Amino acid sequence: MGVGGSDSREAAFAGGAWAGDVVLEVRELCKAYVKGRLVNDHLSLALHRGEVFGLLGPNGAGKTTLVSQVIGLAKPDSGRITLEGVDIVAHPDHARRQCSYQAQTQVPISGLTARQAIELVGRVRGGRTRSVHERAGALLDRLEMGEWAGRRAETFSGGMRRLVAFCMAAVAPGRIVILDEPTNDIDPLRRRLLWQEVRELVNMGSTVLLVTHNVLEAERAVDRLAIMDRGRVVGAGTPASLKGEGAEGMQLEVVVEPRGELPPLPPFLHHTVVTGRRVIGRLAEREVGSAIQWARGLKESNAVEEYSIGPLTLEDVYLGAIGRGGSLQGEEVQDEADPA
Repeated sequence: MGVGGSDSREAAFAGGAWAGDVVLEVRELCKAYVKGRLVNDHLSLALHRGEVFGLLGPNGAGKTTLVSQVIGLAKPDSGRITLEGVDIVAHPDHARRQCSYQAQTQVPISGLTARQAIELVGRVRGGRTRSVHERAGALLDRLEMGEWAGRRAETFSGGMRRLVAFCMAAVAPGRIVILDEPTNDIDPLRRRLLWQEVRELVNMGSTVLLVTHNVLEAERAVDRLAIMDRGRVVGAGTPASLKGEGAEGMQLEVVVEPRGELPPLPPFLHHTVVTGRRVIGRLAEREVGSAIQWARGLKESNAVEEYSIGPLTLEDVYLGAIGRGGSLQGEEVQDEADPA
């Protein structure tokens, strides 16, 4: 699928700051775990300077396994990972210096206050005491965590611990900031504030690698993404290109009557997925009138129970790609993998 013309992020990718400006490159990466099952299956990705790149997929897709290799906690069976030209498989210490990381699991910060935990990481990462103190205070204020700054972590909820962990990754950000499910357990208000801080990391010069299974949040937050399933990439591109804006950017859903038969599908309906009595397909905007006429005729003849039509969402693309196990590619054709 091509690049949608209405999204400024598309134009930027096509010929702006991202083009050819690779920060992190993963090539033909393979990692096998129990019984030889490939967790990463010839995975290839490129992260560009000044973007939020999403790894989107269900639990077990291999996302966290990839991250573990990027930061040097695991070694691939084959393949190559380079960070600004440095082979970080051979030099994992370079990755640990250049990447800051928020893990999916809760960080062990009991015994520390929120501010102490954040400032400790900032100083370990080489930040000057005064600048780290100021940066920690700014993060605490902007995420509306001021009243917890001096409290000990053992009194925190899971959501507050996640926010502290994010601040620990953001206080002295690396060239790559890796966020693994950063919004788990966080209340809606602070989720919005956190996404603002993610964009601020990019404005500060970092590239963000966002690992998530939250499709709706990913659509709003990322510039580009890869949809991953069972060790392979089944979709890659910008949100708009994956949705096929200007091509097949609409979706039609019909629900067949109980004990009814699936009607013959019209030629304008593509990438059709059948789940039980539901039939979901994609179509171009110019075909909407024909689609409504076709679906209305089926309803009037009692062949279908109901129908609906609307713009395609990233969640629709995600479910179609994962359910079908096929390949949906945007402007960068990938053949990749990852199950964690």
